[in-house]
Amino acid sequence: DVQLVESGGGSVQPGGTLRLACTQSIRKYCAAWFRQAPGKEREGVAGISAGGGGTYYADSVKGRFTISEDNAKSMVYLQMDSLKPEDTATYFCAATGMRYVSTRCDPRNEYNYWGQGTQVTVS
Repeated sequence: DVQLVESGGGSVQPGGTLRLACTQSIRKYCAAWFRQAPGKEREGVAGISAGGGGTYYADSVKGRFTISEDNAKSMVYLQMDSLKPEDTATYFCAATGMRYVSTRCDPRNEYNYWGQGTQVTVS
């Protein structure tokens, strides 16, 4: 079974920076970051294919967040710059063995492995 563990959440002021990390017991083809704020639906933030061949970003984070990976360590990262209060949420790492090549691992596809989440608060 695939296990995902997120780390790196915390509290920052608006305009600040955080870097989230996701450790995967087995690196699957697509990995993605999602977030969910209280009372809101889960939102796909970014996706990346193994080898970094394709990345996807939601419009809400484009230009501010960067998804990356270290395949040797089975790690996926989310660099979050210029954070805004509306970025406050629990962030989840997810993965799937499906090869969503044409959509660059768009989080709107189905992901079936999930981490427990890490809290990010911007205020």
